[in-house]
Formats: sequence, C-alpha cells, structure tokens
Amino acid sequence: MASEEDRRVLDPERDAAALKALTHPLRIRLLGLLRQDGPATASELAVRTGESSASTSYHLRVLAKYAFVAEAEHRDGRERRWRAAHAATSWSGGAMAATPDSRAYVGLSRRVQIEHLETSLARHEADVAAGRLGEDWAGAAGISDQLPRLTPESLTELWDAFQSKLGELTARDATDPRAAQVVLLTAGLPLAPHAPTADAEPGADAEPGTSRTGAGSGM
Repeated sequence: MASEEDRRVLDPERDAAALKALTHPLRIRLLGLLRQDGPATASELAVRTGESSASTSYHLRVLAKYAFVAEAEHRDGRERRWRAAHAATSWSGGAMAATPDSRAYVGLSRRVQIEHLETSLARHEADVAAGRLGEDWAGAAGISDQLPRLTPESLTELWDAFQSKLGELTARDATDPRAAQVVLLTAGLPLAPHAPTADAEPGADAEPGTSRTGAGSGM
C-alpha cells in the first residue's frame, strides 16, 4: 500500500495538462507495469505490451515530462531505464467529475483496471496450475461481487475502513518472507434504479448483498 509521501494526488485544475497527457491507454499501462514490476527499458516494455520500442520510448518521455516516471539507475550505458515516480495515483472523485478531461481520465483508468484484473486472473490461474503458488493461497484468493444498499456516507466510511485495514496489514506483513504481491481491485459504483417493468417480480431488487452476476463471494 502506498504511503501518502509515495502517492501522486491529481487535481483537475492544477494538473489539467498532466491529466490530458495521461488519458492514453498505453501510457496508463506503461505506468502500471513500472509500478508492478519495477524499472525497465523502453525495449523491455515494448516486448511486454506488444508495441514498438519507438512507441514505448515516446510515451515514456511524455510520462516523464509530467513527472509520472523518472530515469532509473542504469545497468549499462546502452539504453535508458525508467521507474515510476510514485507508487500510486489518487484523486478526489468529486473534483474529477468537474471537467470533461478529468472525467475521461477516470473512465479510462477504470477500464484499464478491469483489463488488469483479467490479465491478473489469467496469470494467477497459470501460477496455480504450474504449482508456483503454495496451497495455503488457495483458500485466501478469491473475487467477490456483492450489491449492498448504502448511503453515500456509508460508502465513504467503507472506503476509509478498507484503506485503514489494508495499511495495517501491509505494515504487519512487510518483513514476512511468505508475503507475496497481491492484485487487489475494489469497486464501489452506485447504480440508479431501473424503471420497473410489467413482468418484474415483487421485491426482485430488494436483496442487499446478493450476487447478481454469478460469481458469488470468494473471500
């Protein structure tokens, strides 16, 4: 979990140009790879993304211009290595809803996160099949999709409690050799109610916490 000192907080007014630069799928992906896997060259990132090294090099320079990435220590003098300047990017949801550019960035970043979940699930399944993860992880891993009914204040309280507990557990496990990198995506997306239809069953939408997408609770 990123500390406050290692977090880039975006403001839609102060960081308008940086937000516009970051509203590009490949740039978000490159930044995510550097945060997840550590420093890399443009050529290494080109292999991971299926892009040309010229393309990754260009987009890395744009990210560097707006201080999302920085030069890392070089292994040799042949090619520049890059590192993420911060461990996480965050923002105020209310503030980011104020302009088209900031809304576009939030929407794009969320879709990239969903893609990250898909690729992480495939990698997890491959690691399990190949025996690269111990059996003790089988009971801990999972994906949950629930539909609780909450007020805006309760959803905010839930986010705060989640972040506090995550920080506590991350600090506790920092020196434990059994700890592994965990892909942990959370979502709290309120939905406006659908207009009732003639064939809807009474009470069909009144079951808080029931899984409606078939995945159930895995944790």
